[in-house]
Amino acid sequence: MPDTKSRDSSVRRPPLIDRIELWLSKSRVVDGLWIGCFLSDDPERALERVEAALRLIERFAPIHYQRVKNSLSRIWVQLVPHGAGCYEHSLNACLLDVRVVDSETTTVEWIASAIVHEATHARLESRGIRYYESVRPRIERICARREFDFAQRLSGVDALKEEISWRLDWCRDGSPNYTDQNMRQSRDQGSVEALRHLGTPEWAIALAFRARDLRAGIRRFTRRITGVLVR
Repeated sequence: MPDTKSRDSSVRRPPLIDRIELWLSKSRVVDGLWIGCFLSDDPERALERVEAALRLIERFAPIHYQRVKNSLSRIWVQLVPHGAGCYEHSLNACLLDVRVVDSETTTVEWIASAIVHEATHARLESRGIRYYESVRPRIERICARREFDFAQRLSGVDALKEEISWRLDWCRDGSPNYTDQNMRQSRDQGSVEALRHLGTPEWAIALAFRARDLRAGIRRFTRRITGVLVR
């Protein structure tokens, strides 16, 4: 497991579970960039698809490829409960959902486009632009525009360009789609689907969410009591 590239001082150390799963992942290094796969039925195929996506970026968009290499430390295929892909700050990694990468309907061009998108997130964060609710739609629009610029360099990807155009409209200014509340709801639903994918019984899923809500309630109560005592 390679060290994360030097970032600003606010980068957290990856959680222990992430470090264990990174260690357990099937991995390889491509042009100095660590790519790994965890929880796939065919991790070697997943890695080959990610490497093919990187080569596609390198061939058709060298500037984007250089930005990917400079901005990210890792590309990690694993179970992502909150979307098909995301940027993980503590790992400086582009996370790609294993279910999407493994799917026969997912093209290498789509994977490449997702990598360009998440690398843009990393690049913006390295410049101090945090993913706060107030600026989230603008950040997503910037990342989608970088995707569209990459897709324009490819042929036969009309469906991909249509998807990116739809997302550009989705993240217009004032859109409620990226509020904290909506993203929490989406993350919760994604977590349920991920647990089901792993074969978790429904009663265990319900118990896990009740335990989480109980912990959150205790934290809120503790903060309220502490505030009263301080006053």
